[in-house]
Amino acid sequence: MPPGPQGRDFGFYILREDMTVFHSLGFSRMGAQRELKFALEAYWAGKGDLATLLETGRELRRRHWALQAGADGARKAMVPVGDFAWYDHILEWTTLLGAVPARFGQPADEPVDLDTLFRMGRGRAPSGRPAAACEMTKWFDTNYHYIVPELTPGQTFRIARSDLFDQVAEAQSLGHVAKPVIPGPLTWLWLGKGDAFAQGPQDEGKLGLLDGLLPVYVQVLQRFAEQGVEWVQVDEPILALDLPPAWQAAFKRVYDELSGSGLRILLASYFGRITQNLGVLQGLPVQGVHVDLTRAPDQAREVAAALRGDQILSAGVIDGRNIWRTDLDERLALLEPLRERLGDRLWLAPSCSLLHVPVDLAAETQLDPELKSWLSFAAQKLEELRCLARLLDGDVDEATAAAVQAQRAALQSRRSSSRTHNEAVRRHLAESQGLSRSRAPFAERIARQRKELDLPDFPTTTIGSFPQTTEIRRLRRDWRQGALSDAAYEKQVRAEIEAAIRFQEEVGLDVLVHGEPERNDMVEYFGELLAGFAFTQNGWVQSYGSRCVKPPLIYGDVLRPAPMTVGWSSYAQSLTDKPVKGMLTGPVTLLQWSFVRDDQPRQDTCRQLALALREEVSDLESAGIRVIQIDEPAFREGLPLRRGDWQAYLDWAVDCFRLATSSVRDGTQIHTHMCYSEFNDIIEAIAAMDADVITIETSRSNMELLGAFEDFAYPNDIGPGVYDIHSPNLPEVDAMVALMRRAASRLPTERLWVNPDCGLKTRAWPETRGALEAMVRAARTLREAA
Repeated sequence: MPPGPQGRDFGFYILREDMTVFHSLGFSRMGAQRELKFALEAYWAGKGDLATLLETGRELRRRHWALQAGADGARKAMVPVGDFAWYDHILEWTTLLGAVPARFGQPADEPVDLDTLFRMGRGRAPSGRPAAACEMTKWFDTNYHYIVPELTPGQTFRIARSDLFDQVAEAQSLGHVAKPVIPGPLTWLWLGKGDAFAQGPQDEGKLGLLDGLLPVYVQVLQRFAEQGVEWVQVDEPILALDLPPAWQAAFKRVYDELSGSGLRILLASYFGRITQNLGVLQGLPVQGVHVDLTRAPDQAREVAAALRGDQILSAGVIDGRNIWRTDLDERLALLEPLRERLGDRLWLAPSCSLLHVPVDLAAETQLDPELKSWLSFAAQKLEELRCLARLLDGDVDEATAAAVQAQRAALQSRRSSSRTHNEAVRRHLAESQGLSRSRAPFAERIARQRKELDLPDFPTTTIGSFPQTTEIRRLRRDWRQGALSDAAYEKQVRAEIEAAIRFQEEVGLDVLVHGEPERNDMVEYFGELLAGFAFTQNGWVQSYGSRCVKPPLIYGDVLRPAPMTVGWSSYAQSLTDKPVKGMLTGPVTLLQWSFVRDDQPRQDTCRQLALALREEVSDLESAGIRVIQIDEPAFREGLPLRRGDWQAYLDWAVDCFRLATSSVRDGTQIHTHMCYSEFNDIIEAIAAMDADVITIETSRSNMELLGAFEDFAYPNDIGPGVYDIHSPNLPEVDAMVALMRRAASRLPTERLWVNPDCGLKTRAWPETRGALEAMVRAARTLREAA
């Protein structure tokens, strides 16, 4: 359609000259009430059929597209298509490309079905033969996980699934302007792994796969063009990283080849600054570039100056990673110079996909009204975007004016509120600079611990949690709702703890746990007992697969009013002569897995958390707990994307862990746990944490961590996880023995522990018993051979 005399043509609809285009990069796929989670788990368990699962997906897409399209007349936005995923969006794309590892038995000339996708993600599905699941790790610096593509030299690719094209047609049939969202070829390769590509993400050998990969990308874009699509969003978040020259140079080749499709390409990056790769963008045959102006607002002018005169700048000005209201006046001040320079080539968007925030604040009926006024979930962020577009255009009607005033009032309320500051906490934080972060040398500590704990070689333990059964969840629910008295609740929780202790004694574990029946979540539980935190009813976000978390909100200074775990841990210890671990979540993980206040440096909030945990650690020790585990699975996740920023983060993250743990005597053993991240390149920082024992995920990555010990002698005890708890497949004894023998080839056997790779709360009791019995047999086999 040609543009009218008062309009401009962006290929998807006509806007008046004074209207700013806005769009979304992606959205939640779980649903406000976790509808997809429950449909997936019912299907996996054989309690729901495929038709019901597919219909749930269709209904969620319909609902979310309608929300993103809005009802603002000519401002109707494009809707992203392809952000929906049954497990994760990278696995969706991997299966579309037909890149299915041989062990899953995928015929080379047949479509990849949904059950094969599920087997790749979790090891089994209602149909097909169970197999070892693919590796899972964190999506850049978020707590969202993706399934790692497995790559082999000479790998072939093809369009092996039609789901994405079907969803484009589905959106169009509902009257939407569909904007497909796909992972960029270079980002997808960067994220992939394979035995032949041992140099990590930057291995240039992976670029050799472009010869086979790019023709399939071209075919995908051609299919979109045949469907009437005009814009496609190609996500290349690796532009926020320090890219080697070969990877930078590959962008020109890739996008030269993709430009022949006739589609308009929006090249999207997010999570950080891209100016270190600005030369990569100059001259690329793409029609638009999206950048994150919440993480790096000062890059706006430099990026705008690098664009050609016909290229769009999509400005990510609404934070897609946190839940605080946007300062529209501050955002407007950033945008106005860009608008003056770019005119109608300036688009507005969230900084990244909105899958990282909850769906709708309207569902929060129990939040304190003042605190609620400070917040913005995905639906509200879209409204902020629409409001910002009207402000930028000078199109301020009565509703917009009222929205702006409400926004300003909420921001002022938050800035002036006494509830965000606690002078006692701030004094304690200042005084904490004088607290010791050091303990005796590890060799002295471990000698004393081995004598006091009297453990065998290859001691066995678990990571902390045991299955969260329906009965346990009902118990907590009834207590919270007042249907169960405090005394009755305590009695039943104690019964669950005793059952967990007896189970572990029966299986033959060496260091026990209390099982955590009182805990809803490893972060939320502690937040509920600390001042400065608030909680939502429905603030769910996806972590991996069907797993959703409800991050707490850290809105103020953090204080521990009373002990949080001492009663449950000391009761568990009273039931057995074996050591029982006190279980805490570490300060960095409490920080990373919460929605954190943005009105002070993150490291200050983390140190407040560390001081609260230091008090808890001391109380646990005083109660007779001889082993204390402080989990830090998010330690790597918090690492900045640019290597030049790493050291500053690692310095304060290590300091916070040591601040939390250094008050104990030498005979008290400090454990930590980490999982589902890449640790090799920060192994020295992990060693600097100086935990006596670290248990770490290595099973899905096939002991990839061992490569870190070729050049670095890790000084303390370590438990490389020997089986994958995120798969329902039972581990084999021989496989676990083989993994531990690989570990023993790099580390002294007297410093090796045997444990699962993560907590067991998501597993059922039959799986848990079978897996742990096999693990104990593996440890005994190792001891006999030693």
